[in-house]
Amino acid sequence: MDDTGAETTDAATPHPHEPHGTGLSAKLNWLRAGVLGANDGIVSTAGLVVGVAAASTDTNAILTAGIAGLAAGAISMAVGEYVSVSTQRDTERALLSKEKRELTEEPDYELAELTDIYRAKGLSTETARQVAEELTAHDAFAAHAEAELGLDPHDLTNPWHAALSSAIAFTVGAMLPLLAILLPPTQWRIPVCFAAVLAALALTGSVSARLGGANPRRAVLRVVLGGAIAMAVTYGIGQLAGVAGI
Repeated sequence: MDDTGAETTDAATPHPHEPHGTGLSAKLNWLRAGVLGANDGIVSTAGLVVGVAAASTDTNAILTAGIAGLAAGAISMAVGEYVSVSTQRDTERALLSKEKRELTEEPDYELAELTDIYRAKGLSTETARQVAEELTAHDAFAAHAEAELGLDPHDLTNPWHAALSSAIAFTVGAMLPLLAILLPPTQWRIPVCFAAVLAALALTGSVSARLGGANPRRAVLRVVLGGAIAMAVTYGIGQLAGVAGI
């Protein structure tokens, strides 16, 4: 209420509880990638240790296989993310460099192009022109990068962050089946590992679905079913290997 008793609203933040930051989408993508990385660590390591445990009760053999799988998987994830994000970053830099050159060489054409972009979004020609001129006066490079390329030139993805995040997520996920197979008594190792892994997969599937706005039930069913099949297959292979004396 103001001094006259009339109700007032905050035009700058009509819904202060809703996040409006420009980096929200990127943060959600990183979080979802972390959840999926953990999921990969859970499934791949669980399949490995369950297979070994089905073939042998030797704790050292199971521990060695689990640690080897964890290390190989974490490194593979880190290297893969680093290469992928580095390639993406190089492409983004090339596009930004081209845009900066065009702004220097053809400012009038770029202004008209920015006007057309906002006009295509539903603004009138006059309003679109005014918006383009004001954004150009404020920060022409940032305005064109966002409108034309969907990029923030001051906040490009860091490949080292991507690599580290993937490695950590995979490692955290891999630790669960490794501990679940090593801590219980021998006769309970595989059942406990199965139960712990399926519960963890249900959690990661639900979280990733909610972050992406998808149906949690379907996501949980897919990821739990996939993990169960992976462990069942490696368990069967381990059993055959144990019977064959391999």
